[in-house]
Amino acid sequence: MIVHIAHMADVERRNQSDVTEFILRGFRILYPFQIGPFVLVLLTYFTTITGNTLIIVTILVDRGLHTPMYFFLGNLSFLDIWYTSNIIPKMLQGFLAEKGVVISFSGCVIQLYIFGSQAATEILLLTVMAYDRYLAICNPLRYTALMNARVCVELASCSWLGGFLFNPVIMAWIYRLRFCGPNEIDHFFCDFMPLLSCVDTYRNKMVIIMAVLLFLIIPFFLIVISYIKIARTILKMPSALGRHKAFSTCSSHLIVVTLFYGSAMTVYLEPKSKESVNTDKLLSLFYTTVTPMFNPFIYSLRNKEVKAALRKLVGRK
Repeated sequence: MIVHIAHMADVERRNQSDVTEFILRGFRILYPFQIGPFVLVLLTYFTTITGNTLIIVTILVDRGLHTPMYFFLGNLSFLDIWYTSNIIPKMLQGFLAEKGVVISFSGCVIQLYIFGSQAATEILLLTVMAYDRYLAICNPLRYTALMNARVCVELASCSWLGGFLFNPVIMAWIYRLRFCGPNEIDHFFCDFMPLLSCVDTYRNKMVIIMAVLLFLIIPFFLIVISYIKIARTILKMPSALGRHKAFSTCSSHLIVVTLFYGSAMTVYLEPKSKESVNTDKLLSLFYTTVTPMFNPFIYSLRNKEVKAALRKLVGRK
């Protein structure tokens, strides 16, 4: 499918675009001190791969974690490994290139497609995880029947398919655009907003931006509604211990949602100016690199079951 997209992009480029390649400027201001950021990001990448792989292995090995919540967490960890692997290699290359990294038109389109699909999948998975917590706390007696293995697989499959099928709609619109320059993208990867700075039609920009925002905001409201109902149920619990236990099962997910949406919404909703470019890059760095690294720590350090399973796994090794 990706090969087909690349072919379509090449055809569209020959037909409509004056731009055959882009230059990712990255963090050019850091070039004289590139070794430090390069090593830091490389360590972040290794930590992300190691941490998320450990979470996946722990969930697979420990039968006590074969529950819906950890099934979705395993999906999220797998997605984070793939997510960072699409972004970080090009970013690392950019730290070592004084004049920026050259990427072909088709290469940029492929990276944008993978990034957009992965981001959409993560949004849907976070929404499904909120729904899972809603059922567990608000409908505990029916939870096992409502969130059985078949339903879990269907929800996870819909999240992955939804993410990777929604993005081609936006990509198809991007293929129609005329990229007339400049061909420099002031970013460390091919993202929607920086790429649209190379487009000469305001209406086309607005169509794509509105589509991205709708996909970002609608699931966010579903998450908010789920947690409003969860909060009402928790507050009605007579036992303080019960309230604490119910809240603790949601706290890790809430932190992850806050980190992801807080940075992503700032990037896409904030009015753009020359001064905001560096801020946007830092925020993009946060939700594409830092958040995937934090996720395993958030879910393990704040979760007794995961910590116990990790100790058991390490003990076996």
